[in-house]
Amino acid sequence: MTIRRILRFPHPGLRQRAEAVVTFDASLIELAGDLLDTMRDAPGIGITAPHLGMPLRLFVLELPDADGPEYYVNPEVIEASAELGRHEEGSVSMPGVTAEVERPARIAVRFQDLAGAVQTIEADGLRAVCIQHEIDQLEGVFWIQRLSRLKRDRMVKRFEKISHSFPT
Repeated sequence: MTIRRILRFPHPGLRQRAEAVVTFDASLIELAGDLLDTMRDAPGIGITAPHLGMPLRLFVLELPDADGPEYYVNPEVIEASAELGRHEEGSVSMPGVTAEVERPARIAVRFQDLAGAVQTIEADGLRAVCIQHEIDQLEGVFWIQRLSRLKRDRMVKRFEKISHSFPT
């Protein structure tokens, strides 16, 4: 597969709502492989097609405790707990900065796999956080939009200070 260029914050493509995947073919599998290779190179534990400038509802996760990468096509949260949890988040599009974000602690998600088969899973912990984070990105909601204005401004200033050290 290929390592592709990741869009960097504040690229407008990161705020664009992704379109549903309707064709499940070799090009989707190739894009999924490119996502995985690009994410590993970044490095990261999750990445969406919009991070690569492809406005499609596809993301990959590769969590430390997982058996391998997980691919989510056209995902949607169908249930979320009232209980909230806080977790440190960041983005391959804004490397070097992280902040705590509050989200539902447990979720149920419906999605399609790379062959188009519909799946439903329940998730908690890091998996729930990552799935919600990536679905936000597919909706055009960049993770810092979940922060207070003050924290968001701090993250942007910090990123601007360190971004000269990252390739564009």
